[in-house]
Amino acid sequence: MSLSSRVTGAVTAALMVAASLVMPTAGHAADPTGELEAQRVDSVPAPELAWFTCYGIAQCATAQLPLDYDDPQGASVRIAVVRVKARKPASRIGSLFVNPGGPGGSGTEMALAASGFLSDSVLDRFDVVGFDPRGVGSSDALKCFPSTRDQSVALARMAMFFPYGAKEESGYIRGAQALGRACSDTGGELASAMSTAEAARDMDVLRRALGDAKLTYLGFSYGTALGQYYANMFPDRVRALALDGVINPVSWVGTEATGGRLQDDRLRSADGAYRALTKLLERCDRVGTKRCELAKGDPAKRFAAVARKLRAEPLVLGKDPVAGTVRLTYALFIGLTLSALYTPVAGDLVTQMTAEVETMQAGSAGKARLRAAARAALLDRVTQLRTPARDFPYDNSLEAFAGVMCTDGRHPADAAAWPALTAAADRRAPYFGRAWGWGSAPCAGDTWTAQDEDAYVGPFNRRTSAPVLLVGNYWDPATNYREAVSASKLLPGSRLLTSDNWGHTAYGTSTCVTRAVDAYLLRVALPRAGTVCRSPLQPFTGSPGMMFSRQASAAEAGKQLPPVTAPVGAGPRR
Repeated sequence: MSLSSRVTGAVTAALMVAASLVMPTAGHAADPTGELEAQRVDSVPAPELAWFTCYGIAQCATAQLPLDYDDPQGASVRIAVVRVKARKPASRIGSLFVNPGGPGGSGTEMALAASGFLSDSVLDRFDVVGFDPRGVGSSDALKCFPSTRDQSVALARMAMFFPYGAKEESGYIRGAQALGRACSDTGGELASAMSTAEAARDMDVLRRALGDAKLTYLGFSYGTALGQYYANMFPDRVRALALDGVINPVSWVGTEATGGRLQDDRLRSADGAYRALTKLLERCDRVGTKRCELAKGDPAKRFAAVARKLRAEPLVLGKDPVAGTVRLTYALFIGLTLSALYTPVAGDLVTQMTAEVETMQAGSAGKARLRAAARAALLDRVTQLRTPARDFPYDNSLEAFAGVMCTDGRHPADAAAWPALTAAADRRAPYFGRAWGWGSAPCAGDTWTAQDEDAYVGPFNRRTSAPVLLVGNYWDPATNYREAVSASKLLPGSRLLTSDNWGHTAYGTSTCVTRAVDAYLLRVALPRAGTVCRSPLQPFTGSPGMMFSRQASAAEAGKQLPPVTAPVGAGPRR
């Protein structure tokens, strides 16, 4: 069953969306692709993609593209591509490129999952195409250490959601420095050629190889940055770009005035997460104890008390056959909270978990049965959401993440500055300032010295050949709604669609959003200016105890979820 037929209230929402759609104004004159970018990509012959059947439902191919587009005859990089063909070829529109975010998310895996999150109408009329950006997944992968052993030893200090306390922070910095220096050295030329601009150039050459005159694209989270890079580097080559969970590229890159700040001080993901948590706890208080376990007393104070006690002393949850003794630390509790906020059912997930921790911390002998149940539930949460360790093959997910982030933007010069900077971020956005701030530690200027001289840093206000659709969610814990608002003001003629849903990104959580995005991709029909989609799935309105698995929620909304206890550090992803 397709996503569009699963969402509540489909008929009503379809009528609402149909009434609100408008076609773009005629005569939307585009800025031309710059001479240098045109020379770079157009001088590269369109690769002949030798498709073969794969995964039972798709076609796979690889393309050899220039490592450096200024030297197209020099070294090359292998890019993996997957295509799931349109179900109704007679009415096929063209190719729909997809990207799940990250950075470092696999476009090929997202294309393979297309039937799980795209609507029937889109699957019928588009070949869904995903490629793994250079350095990522099945493409030529960035490998910063000579062996898995060397990687494991160097990054063991980063094996946490984020560090808390001077000892952990010092170790984390050493691990981040080891990563940055290894990528800048052992990572070789590829570490200097992984900026988002290179992925945009690759996508333009692949677009041409697939026979599409202009690009149709659906990107989530960091994938919205890739879409905006393309829009500004190749503004006259846009058919339709739908960007859900928006990152403002100026915030992503930074300016001379903001370059010395943490990247998340510009993006304010932490602020969005804190805003969502605060609103959720307010609603818990309003609905009362019959609907929210945390409503007796002040839910915000109860959450704060649980966090404060975990900072002082972690909880021992029990034994795991793989991981050994499992402890719930403060950082892991915040990681679990943030992961829950990524889902539409954040209300139940966050408040139930907090109540379970509270029960464990109470330590009353008279409530042994309740404590045992709480312990089992928490242990299950931790083990279910843990990213399994992989000794073989070499896992470069953290390297791929850093390879893009560190070459794209400006970051503070000294890794030793991160403890003070993240502590300040945590004062501004409690609980989440550290969680989001530590992820960029490998990018410190004295650590990550590999730079892409062809990285794109703007401008980001080019007029495209078709209007761009941006989707922002009020309660997104990873891509702050304010980023969607500010980014929409950069691109002339773009349209902002607002949603009040919960979770990270909006497509698939609201029929209103899903159908508006579908109409845009199919017909380049825009929702009316100022449209706000009202999602029926709000905190504490579903069945009590309703749970989304990590895998189900990721497939439903087509996005990256944060690795909660990754074997090598990293915190959340976009």
